[in-house]
Formats: sequence, C-alpha cells, structure tokens
Amino acid sequence: MEQFTQEEIDKALAEIETLDRYTMCKYWRFAPPGTEIYFRSDLPTGNAFQKRLFVELGGFTPEISKQIGH
Repeated sequence: MEQFTQEEIDKALAEIETLDRYTMCKYWRFAPPGTEIYFRSDLPTGNAFQKRLFVELGGFTPEISKQIGH
C-alpha cells in the first residue's frame, strides 16, 4: 500500500473541497489513477471524500449515474 506524506494528504484534503459532485461521482465509480488517496479508509482523506460526496453534495442521482455510466 502506497504511503503518503502529510503534505500529500493536506493537498488531497484541499482538493476534495474543490471537487464538484459529478467529478466525485465519476471518481467513486471508476477511481482513475492518482485518486487512490481519496478512498483510503486509513487516511483522513477517505472520510473527507465520503462526507463531502454523500453528506454535503447529496451523492449519486440517477441522472449522474447514467451520465458517467457511458
């Protein structure tokens, strides 16, 4: 499992706060290279990503799911 520095974690936390709902849903569904840090449950980034996407932004909608499914 890749190790991240505190600087990388802080940068990812700041990035999470700028991501829009569509992008976050796309990352959640497909987890493109370079986004692993967003989903790590052993890092604060995993919780921050889930909280922003599902609590603050409302998570997936059927419309978003259809848009990113193609």
